[in-house]
Amino acid sequence: MMVSKGIEDIDIRMPRDAYNTGNDIPTFNAYLTAIVRDSEGKVVKVHRQRSRSPTANFILLMLPLIYFTNTASSVTITNTGNSTFSYQPGIGARDQTISYPNSSLFRPTYLAMIQVGSGSQSNPYKAYSLAAPIANGSGAGQLIYGTVSIPSNIIVSGSSASFYISQAYTNSSGGTITITEVGIILYITLTSAYGTDVTTIGNVLVWYDVPSSPISVPNGGSVVIYYTFTVNP
Repeated sequence: MMVSKGIEDIDIRMPRDAYNTGNDIPTFNAYLTAIVRDSEGKVVKVHRQRSRSPTANFILLMLPLIYFTNTASSVTITNTGNSTFSYQPGIGARDQTISYPNSSLFRPTYLAMIQVGSGSQSNPYKAYSLAAPIANGSGAGQLIYGTVSIPSNIIVSGSSASFYISQAYTNSSGGTITITEVGIILYITLTSAYGTDVTTIGNVLVWYDVPSSPISVPNGGSVVIYYTFTVNP
């Protein structure tokens, strides 16, 4: 009885300084923006939405090294061709890890593209490719893909920090092209410290979005798609 009485008397209310004031817990947001222009360069549509769609590939690639060393387990990465690869990074000389951007032609890992498509998928987590990718070209149903762009600096404003990636597309197909899905694709190579144990995973879909409304690009027009990633927006 005395024990229970003691528990009842303890003040378990949350102390005032433990409440979230909006500044003490970092937040992360991602945004998808598309700016459409007609054949004369006039802006005809600006589409912006919050993005919440990292794929399973992205989540698995973000697992810390300690997860693999403590569990001695591996995960499976699926490329856009639906081929699967075992991923188990380590610290040994022959352990294969991601070869982050380097100039070697034989062991590259880099941002391949922001790919657009004319299909859709209801479960982004399970997506390993776009449902109906729009091909790069000037034929019917195609868009001419520009080079993906990455700014050299992180943008800092007060307590907020952000970076973005972007890509432009031109429509010379002869008709309107409608975009209903967007994805970020990385090209990934695994290599060991020796540099002789190399596994090419290839194109991997790491982020996937279905726009809240279709993005139509008129013939002769263009669209620039931006992904913005922000901490403390």
